Amino acid sequence: MSDLHLLSVKALATLLKTKQVSAVEVATRFLARTGGNPHNAFLDIDSEVTLAQARASDAKLADGTAGPLEGVPVAHKDVFVTRDFATTAGSKILSGYRSPFDATVVQRLRTAGMVTLGKLNCDEFAMGSANENSAYGPVQNPWDTSRVPGGSSGGSAAAVAAGLAPAATGTDTGGSIRQPASFCGITGIKPTYGRASRYGMIAYASSLDQAGPMARSAEDCALLLSALCGADVDRDATSLDMPTEDFSASLNQTLEGLRIGIPKEFFGEGLHPDVRAAVDGALREYEKLGAQLVPISLPRTELSIPVYYIIAPAEASSNLSRFDGVKFGHRAKDYTDLVDMYKKTRAEGFGNEAKRRIMTGAYVLSHGYYDAYYLQAQKIRRMIADDFQNAFKQCDVIAGPVAPSVAWKLGENANDPVADYLADIFTLPASLAGLPGMSVPAGFGAHNMPVGLQLIGNYFKEAQLLNAAHQLQQATDWHTRTPKGLQ
Repeated sequence: MSDLHLLSVKALATLLKTKQVSAVEVATRFLARTGGNPHNAFLDIDSEVTLAQARASDAKLADGTAGPLEGVPVAHKDVFVTRDFATTAGSKILSGYRSPFDATVVQRLRTAGMVTLGKLNCDEFAMGSANENSAYGPVQNPWDTSRVPGGSSGGSAAAVAAGLAPAATGTDTGGSIRQPASFCGITGIKPTYGRASRYGMIAYASSLDQAGPMARSAEDCALLLSALCGADVDRDATSLDMPTEDFSASLNQTLEGLRIGIPKEFFGEGLHPDVRAAVDGALREYEKLGAQLVPISLPRTELSIPVYYIIAPAEASSNLSRFDGVKFGHRAKDYTDLVDMYKKTRAEGFGNEAKRRIMTGAYVLSHGYYDAYYLQAQKIRRMIADDFQNAFKQCDVIAGPVAPSVAWKLGENANDPVADYLADIFTLPASLAGLPGMSVPAGFGAHNMPVGLQLIGNYFKEAQLLNAAHQLQQATDWHTRTPKGLQ
């Protein structure tokens, strides 16, 4: 079958279960597509490991013990530790690191039967909005290789958009699933904080980091989310003690009477007209489906940027202190004593953005500044969460743009990190509140680049978000569009 790389997760799973194709055939096709590492999306590939997993899947498909996603390939963002592939988090300081165990998310998808294709490029320690902060080079957007794919899960988004993998895992700390999904024209969802285990996910900002799936459609994301979520309280203190849920069960519910909140703060100055037009077009489709658009306000939206860029670096400065060259990863060659080894190892191993955030975090946590910065940021974070709860009294789902613009040119913001930070303004509020959010393809903007519609739900309302996204995708074909040459 020549078009295997264009098929959905659900379609591949069906073909495999009905034995119209084997897991080895599917894996071989995708491995062939990764040859030469198009778009610099992958950081580690091991065909022997992948094919061994595929053969094991074929055996389970043959004897009737197959999991729900048996034989379907997936690739993992390189912040999830894996036994069979190197894990670097996009940083030199972890070059060559091999984990003795798999992250819970990796293990759960493997239990569901998925075959691992490899590890995907990302901004160093998931710090970035363009995937230009990776120590192993930037990822290119498959729609225009001169442009960024978004970040930090840029390798994940590019791999799915380019047909290198039918699905991928990502992480979202301040928008790192939603923004690259938007820029690359795919679907991605960040579940409620605590829904997916953080065990084995290399920490950036522990109170914000959350894992989620990225695929072409909401239906595919629902299948993966059902497999990767679930309680892991013995290994992750932030894991919610909730049973697993079938997020596919309510995909086909009608949207008649659904109240969609439209925050005025998401449609003001700074939103590019082409993005506004695409989002407005998607909202009109919702009205045709019977949904009602309700004006709402999220008054502290603009405060989410300073709040996030105080809290996240503060947590990063603590989390990244473990990377010192003593037990694993990079170690400086020449040093005089232990302290000198620490200094040189960290200076050589960390990139500029990681250093910037470590220093910012250390500063806001320092004596005399903790109360003025970190404590105040936490108070405003609570107010941002309260704003959402007030809004959800008037609506069921909140909708708006994912980012103010389409993907920008590679290197365009190289000397202006604040420009990257500002691109997160619409995704940060939901992250700070711990709410589920997703990006759904909503057409195209300037330079014929994809635009994503952001949907935000109340706590534990992932199924409602996926239902809204699926119904939009049943009425439109934006999620089926592919970059030129992919056929």
